[in-house]
Amino acid sequence: MSSCNEGARVADGACAQGGARRRVVVLGSSGSIGVQTLDVIAQHADKLEAVGLAVFGSLDVLGRQARELGVCHLAAGDARLAGDARCDELAAWCAESPEGSFGVGPQAVVDLVRLPEVDVVVNALVGEAGMRASYETLAAGKVLALANKESLVVAGDLIMPLAAALDEHRRAEGLAPAFGPAGALMPIDSEHGAIYQCLLGEEPREVTKLWVTASGGPFRGRTRDELSAITPAQALAHPTWNMGAKISIDSSTLMNKGLEVIEAHHLFAMPYDKIAVVVQPQSAIHSMVEFADGSVKAHLGTTDMRIPIQFALSYPARWNAPVQPLDFRTLGTLEFAAPDESTFRCLPLARHAGSTGGTLPCAMNAANEVAVAAFLAEECSYLGIAACVEAVMDAHEREGVQRVESLDQLETVDAWARAAARSWVRANGR
Repeated sequence: MSSCNEGARVADGACAQGGARRRVVVLGSSGSIGVQTLDVIAQHADKLEAVGLAVFGSLDVLGRQARELGVCHLAAGDARLAGDARCDELAAWCAESPEGSFGVGPQAVVDLVRLPEVDVVVNALVGEAGMRASYETLAAGKVLALANKESLVVAGDLIMPLAAALDEHRRAEGLAPAFGPAGALMPIDSEHGAIYQCLLGEEPREVTKLWVTASGGPFRGRTRDELSAITPAQALAHPTWNMGAKISIDSSTLMNKGLEVIEAHHLFAMPYDKIAVVVQPQSAIHSMVEFADGSVKAHLGTTDMRIPIQFALSYPARWNAPVQPLDFRTLGTLEFAAPDESTFRCLPLARHAGSTGGTLPCAMNAANEVAVAAFLAEECSYLGIAACVEAVMDAHEREGVQRVESLDQLETVDAWARAAARSWVRANGR
């Protein structure tokens, strides 16, 4: 089956016909992770093929990517774009192929993961929007390469059983590698990708601690008083990683590390008292695993997301490096420090949400998304982000944290928490 327009130009100069190449859908293709994923696909066009792309609202980027890669399954998540003339142009492009499809709205994005020709779905959607896509990817029997933190933070109790069931199916059908994990869910985060690789070939019962590393963000070492007048521009200036706006703010508040602790709990079935965060400013060590005999395995490498992206797509194989490898002769020193949880309150708040479990991480995540958006719009102070999250979490705990039972339930809690966070911002934001 041809998955692109007849005669379309793709990365290797030919119309893809499936074959041995892994066929990939990229959700969030206009964002930082999505763009870097397409770069990895282009570098390994003999092994990978993009067959579906989705964005939220970046129609111009979507059109350019579709034409460059010859992709004829496209979606835009923002339902308000339905009448946009650019949507008509994209629909016409997709219609040139008998198998092509174009849709607008959240459901159109999810529909891409069910395409029969798809092998792997890269979920690089930002926020709660990616949660249902992750669930439906695994339910459809596709490999999930996950860069959407909220999928596990909010819905880990639902998604990890699906991943385990798909792992068993892959083993039974001979689709899994001969050794190591079956690979139904591959983390794209540098930290979780590092832990994943450190655990390969190891006995999980001998693991005593997961060390999740943090750069410390742009405000490492500052006091709360020094953070009171921080601007969005200052918070977006990450010292070592090139990331999107929302994740850059989360990194600066250490909420990103809190979310990663919750993710690690779900991904590796690790209790919270065995997951620690350590500040490693050079970002050369991407995470570490400690074992019962005192040994520690660390994963080091260049600070470039194309490395974990590529491993998530190549597993269990390792392909040629997509970037220049790290030169240890020029690295200099490695520093380590404990995170300042009294100043950066989002980290302990996230850990509390994860330890409590149930629907509290959902409420926390929704409140954080609203507070970060308000900060970027200069409607909320920098320190107000943590204050808003804490207020919504307290309100949810007073009402009663629920056991996670369905995506619909989580969407209800998410909507409640967003409304509560907006009310807090209006009353207390500046």
